[in-house]
Amino acid sequence: MAWHDTIKAAHLAVTSAVSHARRLQSERYFVWQEDGGNDLSANDAHVERAVQGTTDLFTTREHDPWAEELGEALSSHGIAWYLSGVQYEEDTGFFHYEWVWEVTD
Repeated sequence: MAWHDTIKAAHLAVTSAVSHARRLQSERYFVWQEDGGNDLSANDAHVERAVQGTTDLFTTREHDPWAEELGEALSSHGIAWYLSGVQYEEDTGFFHYEWVWEVTD
């Protein structure tokens, strides 16, 4: 399975309200985007490839259960991750969660 299919499957295990790199018009949704690679090189070749990225949850719900569910889905799909931040955006009224993840290709 390609790395992007693994990421999509993890998000879709929680909801279909997910987009690649663009915000949705909804009160609750995920946006994910790849940020770069983290390749292991040896003998002038890429021995192992990994892609790093972020997922953002925008929600109007305080303590949204999707936050815990995404962590479980990422783990169950073999994706390394950590929650890097949670903040409330006063100008939009959204709680904004951000995960950083890495998946092998």
